[in-house]
Amino acid sequence: MNVIYSHNFNIRLGLASYLHPFDGMKFKKIFNALKSNPEINFIEPARPINMDLVDSFLSSMMRKKVRDPVFIFRALEVPKIPFISFSLLNKRVLSPMRWGVAGTMLGAKNAICNGGFYWNLSGGYHHAMQQNMEGFCIYNDIGICYQQMIKDGTLKPEDKILIIDTDAHHGNGNAYTFMENKNVTILDIYNSGIYPTSGYTRDRVNISVPLMPGTEGLEYLSRYREALEKLDDEFRIAFVVAGTDTLANDKLGGLCLTIEDIAERERLTLKTLNKRSIPAVILGGGGYSKASSKATAEAIKSCTYLKHEISTERTTSNLNHEHRKLGS
Repeated sequence: MNVIYSHNFNIRLGLASYLHPFDGMKFKKIFNALKSNPEINFIEPARPINMDLVDSFLSSMMRKKVRDPVFIFRALEVPKIPFISFSLLNKRVLSPMRWGVAGTMLGAKNAICNGGFYWNLSGGYHHAMQQNMEGFCIYNDIGICYQQMIKDGTLKPEDKILIIDTDAHHGNGNAYTFMENKNVTILDIYNSGIYPTSGYTRDRVNISVPLMPGTEGLEYLSRYREALEKLDDEFRIAFVVAGTDTLANDKLGGLCLTIEDIAERERLTLKTLNKRSIPAVILGGGGYSKASSKATAEAIKSCTYLKHEISTERTTSNLNHEHRKLGS
């Protein structure tokens, strides 16, 4: 299993950590839980995504908003803290998220060029879009990566792309970003009773699986299997937003999955994509409980046991200039 991690992913919220349940250091916790596993190959982006690339994706108004602490605090869902400057926000929050976008780019390019699966511990900012940032998402990493890969020729405009969103929250940012793009198929399984409730973006989802609040693992996995069976084999790449906010003890997700349920969900995802020969980058997504890091680590471990069914051994020599091996 190829896992993308950088110590730069970690978000140090400081005082704001008392105002929001997100564990900004969970990426390090996942890495520490996995670093001794010989079945896992860690790679990392060489640098964060360039702001010029971000700006080329954003609307003119959003280019100003992503540099304004008032709008950033609003997107992070915490009250504005007067003595925290943009410079500090940029260092502690925005830069780690740009590293996360770079991780998604690295994973996507590797998956397309080499095949197989690449698991970015960060990314999955599915509430951000060209015109807005919200829901603890500042940059839409899938949209930015898609745009840049079209520009550099990694993807062709006619290539079909799949987004699988298993985060507890509907991915309104991805739906809005690709609203008019018929080459992008979205499968979204989410709690229908919580934010975001926009019917406009929910209607964009091709394979929609709205769930009642409190849905448990058995029903969730059954509905998810049915949805996966509706996919075809025509996709150039899949982006998977694998949020762990579906856990029963998550304060924001409102669903009732166990850690094993999440591990089974990810096994279902990878088996389905492998069967259809669809390469993929798996993204961190949301997760706001203390068990979030453990759930992701256990899911990745369980997926390494699929190696006899799923071959992820691909050479990465043609992309060595974009990443370096992590030391132990």
